[in-house]
Amino acid sequence: MADVVQYRLERMVDELDDLERRGLFSRREIAEIVKQRRKFEYRLKRPSPLKQDFLAYIDYEKQFDALRLLRKKGVARELKEKGNKKMKKSISDFAGVSRIIEIYRLATNRFKGDIELWFQYLEFCRERRNGRMKKVLAQVVRFHPKVPGVWIYAAAWEFDHNLNAAAARALMQSGLRACPTSEDLWVEYLRMELTYLNKLKARRVALGEDGGTLVHNHRDADEKQWRDENKELFMALDEKKEDDEASDVQNEDKKLDLFREQGLSILRTVYCGAVEALPSSFSLRVQFFEILEATDLAHSEEMRMEILADMKRDFSKEPEYWDWLAKQETSDPKSKQELSQLRKVIQVYEEAIKIVPSALMFNLYTKFLMDAIVSKKGDSQSSGLPSVSDHILDPISHMLTVYEKAESMRCVTESLACQHISFYLQLGRLDEARELAERLCNGKLSDSVQLWVLRLSIEMKSVTKKSLFPSKTDFLSIFELLKNVLTKVPISEAESLWLMALKFLANQRHYFDKLVEISVVSLAKGGGSEKGFSLSSTIVNFVLQKDGIQCAREMYKRFLALPHPGLAIYRNCIELELNLASAGDKDCLVKVRKLYESALTTYDQDVSLWRDYYSMEIKMGTSETAAAVNWRARKTLKNNVALLASPDL
Repeated sequence: MADVVQYRLERMVDELDDLERRGLFSRREIAEIVKQRRKFEYRLKRPSPLKQDFLAYIDYEKQFDALRLLRKKGVARELKEKGNKKMKKSISDFAGVSRIIEIYRLATNRFKGDIELWFQYLEFCRERRNGRMKKVLAQVVRFHPKVPGVWIYAAAWEFDHNLNAAAARALMQSGLRACPTSEDLWVEYLRMELTYLNKLKARRVALGEDGGTLVHNHRDADEKQWRDENKELFMALDEKKEDDEASDVQNEDKKLDLFREQGLSILRTVYCGAVEALPSSFSLRVQFFEILEATDLAHSEEMRMEILADMKRDFSKEPEYWDWLAKQETSDPKSKQELSQLRKVIQVYEEAIKIVPSALMFNLYTKFLMDAIVSKKGDSQSSGLPSVSDHILDPISHMLTVYEKAESMRCVTESLACQHISFYLQLGRLDEARELAERLCNGKLSDSVQLWVLRLSIEMKSVTKKSLFPSKTDFLSIFELLKNVLTKVPISEAESLWLMALKFLANQRHYFDKLVEISVVSLAKGGGSEKGFSLSSTIVNFVLQKDGIQCAREMYKRFLALPHPGLAIYRNCIELELNLASAGDKDCLVKVRKLYESALTTYDQDVSLWRDYYSMEIKMGTSETAAAVNWRARKTLKNNVALLASPDL
């Protein structure tokens, strides 16, 4: 290994001598360069060199070459000021790039499957233009024929750099044979063919034989349409001259049609091949449609209708298709009036919910209507005038109709139901929102926590709206609602409901105690364990803030008496007593120890619990009690590695 490294270093002698002779680097700097290169070379000659070793070497050589180039410019500037000739290129100008390419070659030989490394290699060759690009591309294609990006990169290089459209086309076609299910390959192949056709047309324009491009320009189309519609405004001064101009335009259109027809033929051919290879890809059809819209081709309207018909035939059961189709109506330049666009989009969505009556379809429909309402509101505020569509088509009333349709077609989900209620609340129609929430909560969505939270918030708002001091009847009605849902829904899913209930009834002793009873029964029914949300800890904290430490102790003792209480309630009680013990209450320290001992009877294999117990004894106990806890922990956990790794134990 040492001989090989020494041989590689000796091959750098001429380059290093040239750097010193030119005055770019001193002898001391060159010695440091040799030292660094020797270190990198030894890393590469290890039995199993890492990818990072190659990348670190490449990075060092890139930085070194950048510094060399910077210093060379400085020396050249000084020579120019002295009136000397320009510096000629020598071995040191090429050695750096050659060495980096050699390291890349070794790295890709070692890690042939690393496509990212190959692309870094290609990018370096492209930037430095050293002539190795074609060879490296051939290697990448040979090792990674199933990666579409490789074929696209190779074809782009041939098309843009070598200006070889035939080679680029051959590469793309080979890529499509190797990766027929790649959307990117089909789309890029079509773009390349249309770009090449546009370049041919641009060349004819430059030669004065043609006019216009294949890029669709809506502004020119609009101007032409306006001129055609207002022919009577233009009077010809010379009828013969006008006829000559008309014949010239007709001839030019014939030439233009050749390119436009050829472009349409290319698009149709590629489109048919892509649909055959990927019949279930909706995004591919969308990309082809967008390319058609952006390109000015012959009979493009017929092709447009053909693509739309194919999409409707193949994807009419997909909500994604209908949503896209509706958005196309909003972006259609022919529908310039806001009212016309709104009507067309609503027609699309109405047809969609008949063919695809699903919750997702209704969600997309209501989202569009909500956006329309927001934009309409913004327009009316900015202009200060009512919209044209205010008296003809009201999105708000239509939104409510859509929600009712979703309910009648049994497509209501938790999300849609909450949206419906929230929409009523936004409109300020509290009574209707309340009735709807009651009906939905008593229906098939009776287990929906989110819906119950919304309903209870409406009920509480209604109660407080009537009077600042709600009556006993009001509290009873809300408690009955809470009791109805809290006894059915698991505690782990009803965190928001419990918090709302405890907060609203915190000052009502009778109902708060009943809530505690419900929580005890629910915890006992669930085995006492708590996952995620700790209801018992929350209630203890409420009682502590409201009634003080003694009541909080009574409460947590009640919860700890349940079978298998959760670790969270133990930790909460320990923290509560520790805060008092740190203030000097020695009785609290005794309670803390009892709590730890009680917790360890159930959770004796919990390493963090032992660690906290030991840390507490170190800070607040004696050396004997701390040593005893340490010994018991090691005995119980049998020298657990996690425990031994702790800095405390």
